[in-house]
Amino acid sequence: MKILQATFDPQIANEFGQQAANLDFLGIPLFDGPNLWNLLIRFAFNLLVCWSIVQFFYYRKSHRRDYYFTFIMFSITIFLLLFLLQNLSIEVGFALGLFAIFGMIRYRTSTLPVREMTYLFVIIGVSIINGFGMSASYAALLVTNLLIILVTWVLENTHITHPEATKIIVYEKIDLIHPDRYAELVADLKQRTGLDILKVQVGSINFLKDTAYLKVTYVPTDNMPNDIDMITKFKQN
Repeated sequence: MKILQATFDPQIANEFGQQAANLDFLGIPLFDGPNLWNLLIRFAFNLLVCWSIVQFFYYRKSHRRDYYFTFIMFSITIFLLLFLLQNLSIEVGFALGLFAIFGMIRYRTSTLPVREMTYLFVIIGVSIINGFGMSASYAALLVTNLLIILVTWVLENTHITHPEATKIIVYEKIDLIHPDRYAELVADLKQRTGLDILKVQVGSINFLKDTAYLKVTYVPTDNMPNDIDMITKFKQN
């Protein structure tokens, strides 16, 4: 033991330790402790914020598990993408962020409802802020995320922002579409559909068949619009 202590050189050990810590493969470090911890902390924080928005604001009213999965996966993917590209120029990062935003809009099999599109933008925006805001302090990031959560909570619990839905109806009582008989038209539609109708707009009129297309705005009973409200008739093969 004394021989080992006599031959031990702290400077050599320090240089060897630095070389071991700086091992890389093809110019990429094999292990970067501080950066890894930074990744894990920011990833957990971003996931917590996005999960809170989806779980307590979106899913509480919609109960749509398909969009739940989509929002969380978008959040994770965009955050990791921007975090790992943090050393590139801001122009590249901003372009990738825009590409993600506009590219995701087409990630659908049907028209994306307005509420789902709004939450998609919120989740993407939060992930971009947390993944690319490397120059900001942790306090600034925390305040930014809390502000987003606070505004979302306020809007979700305000009567002004309660959802409205629209439905296209082929209407046969063409005599009631006259502007002077608007009240009768609304009353008839309420009685026949059972909907809490807010507004009725008259579209195309077919006098040969005595029908007209009506766009009815109503309050959905479950506070969520129907995905097929705007469909007038299914195509028959």
